[in-house]
Amino acid sequence: MEENPVSNKANAQLRVDQIHAFQRELAELEKDDILALPAEKSRHIERYHQQLLATLTASHDVDTNDGSKQLTLGMKIASLFGALAMAASVFFLFYQFWGHFSTGYQVGILVLVPLILFIVSLHLSQKEKSAYFSKIAAVVSFSCFVLNLSMLGKIFNISPSPNALIVWAAFAFLLAYAVNARLLLFFAIMCCSGFIAMKFGTWSGMYWIDFGERPENFFLASLFFFWLPVLVPTRRFIGFDTIYRVLAMIMLFLPILILSNYGAISYIRWSSDVIEGLYQVVGFALALLSIWAGIKQRWREVVNTGTVFFVLFMYTKFFDWWWDWMPKYVFFFLLGLSALLALMVFKRLRLNQLSEGVAK
Repeated sequence: MEENPVSNKANAQLRVDQIHAFQRELAELEKDDILALPAEKSRHIERYHQQLLATLTASHDVDTNDGSKQLTLGMKIASLFGALAMAASVFFLFYQFWGHFSTGYQVGILVLVPLILFIVSLHLSQKEKSAYFSKIAAVVSFSCFVLNLSMLGKIFNISPSPNALIVWAAFAFLLAYAVNARLLLFFAIMCCSGFIAMKFGTWSGMYWIDFGERPENFFLASLFFFWLPVLVPTRRFIGFDTIYRVLAMIMLFLPILILSNYGAISYIRWSSDVIEGLYQVVGFALALLSIWAGIKQRWREVVNTGTVFFVLFMYTKFFDWWWDWMPKYVFFFLLGLSALLALMVFKRLRLNQLSEGVAK
């Protein structure tokens, strides 16, 4: 038997779930007198599964029963709140006692604290399998880094600029990939996307802090981060490709949704009605395209996100068309009918997928 049959914790947990599903299905087949394995073969399979479960537990700290899965979820929630609380504590600690230190001590603290916490997070990630404490240390290290750059800017009277965002993003990416932390990947993508949007805004002639006035500034970042996990595989990192795609789709569809209702804030110099109509068509088309591509590529998160925004676009149009003149009970009745229609369409798509799976 292989000493390390899977490469990461997600695949290890999937293998454990497959073993349990196989055992349950085999018990049902034996109960219905459909299949009865020879005693020797059954013992051989059982010994193999026991050894494999022991190996996976030792190498990846997987959950081998429902109770441990529930506890793991609680530990994830606790580590998330712990990381955010510790980051907030450091923030208020700095502001509480900052004025009591000289400039030299201030600079020394600002440089050393995130570096020390970064080293601690790397050390903990090597020592513990679950990496809960290393992720907490990494989040606190990132919060200190963000706070420290801001404080150094104030100490040396450096003018604010969007370049700080790309520095924060680089440090967050480094931490995220070092300790496999999805929360830090989220911060990294947000910082990098903000930097790209700000730069895009300045290239168009606006002041960088006003980048939010043109939602189209986020289109470039959304395209970049959607295809990044395709160009740079992230299989070793649990859930990273999902975060990339979902955030990219939000940065694409949310500006389109805004522009489909407020065309005056677009870069396009057409009438507002034409711009809104254009983005409405684009929004519906991209939502349907994302649902189709997600089904084709088996990207569940893309299908779900595309479905959510398709419904939002549809209900927004219903509101524009009917809210002012239609009785409210009729309006909501039509919304209910549209939901039933969407349910029927998705049910039909699901049946097609199931039939394709059976045929294979």
